Amino acid sequence: MTPAPDHRPLKICMVSSEVVPFAKTGGLADVVGALAIEFARLGHDVCVVLPGYRQIDALGYPQTDYARLAVPVGQGLIETQIREVAGPHSRMAGSGRLRVLTVRHDPFFARSDLYQEAGLDYPDNLDRFAFFCRAVMELLVHVSEKDRWSADLLHVHDWQAALCAVYLRTLYGATPSLRDVRSILTIHNLGYQGLFPAEQFSLTGLPAQLFAPPALEFYGRINLLKGGLIFADLLTTVSPTYSQEIQTPEYGCGLEGVISERKGALHGIVNGIDLDIWNPASDPHLPAQYSPSDMSGKARCKNELQRELKLRMEKVPLFGVIARLISQKGIDLVIEVIPELMELKVQMVILGTGDGRYERQVRELAERYPGRLAIRNVFDEGLAHRIEAGADMFLMPSRYEPCGLSQLYSLRYGTVPIVRATGGLADTVVNYTPSTYKGSRATGFTFTDPSAASLLTSLLLALSVYRKKADWQRIVKAGMERDVSWSRSAERYLQLFQELVQGRDGAAL
Repeated sequence: MTPAPDHRPLKICMVSSEVVPFAKTGGLADVVGALAIEFARLGHDVCVVLPGYRQIDALGYPQTDYARLAVPVGQGLIETQIREVAGPHSRMAGSGRLRVLTVRHDPFFARSDLYQEAGLDYPDNLDRFAFFCRAVMELLVHVSEKDRWSADLLHVHDWQAALCAVYLRTLYGATPSLRDVRSILTIHNLGYQGLFPAEQFSLTGLPAQLFAPPALEFYGRINLLKGGLIFADLLTTVSPTYSQEIQTPEYGCGLEGVISERKGALHGIVNGIDLDIWNPASDPHLPAQYSPSDMSGKARCKNELQRELKLRMEKVPLFGVIARLISQKGIDLVIEVIPELMELKVQMVILGTGDGRYERQVRELAERYPGRLAIRNVFDEGLAHRIEAGADMFLMPSRYEPCGLSQLYSLRYGTVPIVRATGGLADTVVNYTPSTYKGSRATGFTFTDPSAASLLTSLLLALSVYRKKADWQRIVKAGMERDVSWSRSAERYLQLFQELVQGRDGAAL
């Protein structure tokens, strides 16, 4: 597919601290990786930049030296190597172009994890990501001179890349090759802002006057995300509902005032998923494949999941939970309802790691309900696919959820989501009511109050509908037929990008 005739192909530089399949801790990596591919498929020239982590070397993808740069930082110059990585993305680019460059500096990035170790953030994270962002800016200057490749758009993601938007309008504001570049900041989760002590501000290399409330100062600390919110030309976040929520004190995490002031430049665009990776008709992780026209393989997936997790081989409803075991995800609500739920003829599997307290609690419950409750405190991509395929229902009682991806996987896999109506969950799951069911629009069950009682009520309603086989299959079919691809979302991004390049939208404060 090529761009519309009145829209020229864009040169887009996407900057993120993690990108699938190279480095991942969460949904950010999935979104950036899939969106980059979709932009290229639509005919655009995309360059993705991420840190050169040690984990990338272990993947075995071919790498070539692209450039050597002297990157200015607060304490001087750091010599860095830019490498181009040839991964599976290159053959997915369609009519466009997609390349991936990594910023290599082993003292910062050759570590066991991306952001922390043993549950504690690396103390030099400001050093690391200020350097990364400054290296991106030097790289943009370099490619414009070496390759005559001048970016139209700098698309940065979350706090780790937010300084790029600040640098573009300050330290690099007079650089001829960057003068026409426009910046977009996508907020994936406002709860993570890049907060650092005031005394470290010199590490950013920015003028001291930018450590002030109209810029990067936030209650006496440095706030990198705030800087991006103020200096980026355009702001997006990952669902329409979340874009409204973050303008309120309940969800704004202290930045609601800043965001409200820039609401004219803020757009909510719901995420999609990679339909090649998440496809029950071809998923290599599954013991059997299936599709909306032939669901027989899903029953086998359920049986094999029960066998794999040592659940009783019974024909009972099976609930799935795949999440970080933290309060945001509502895991405490799940823990609270498990004893009552286990009094019914149901089973449940929980996959995830997180807060040690919650990990202990779910393990204790699994010991109390052997054969009916299975717990895996690990990250296992293959098992995640098998749970999505083998479960009948999927629980996401999040207190807040910018977009969420698991509910989209569930819809695709015919596993009915039961979610709290917040953020992207509210935007992507159509609640079961008499009218939505009659119109074949219902795709799941939602509740609003973040309480165990509300969750249990929704679960009991779902179980009552589950017993009506024809009604349940109607909900399953509606979910599987819903468009959860990146196509529409990518088109919306590109519409905003074109308007921004043509000067019709956005303006930094």
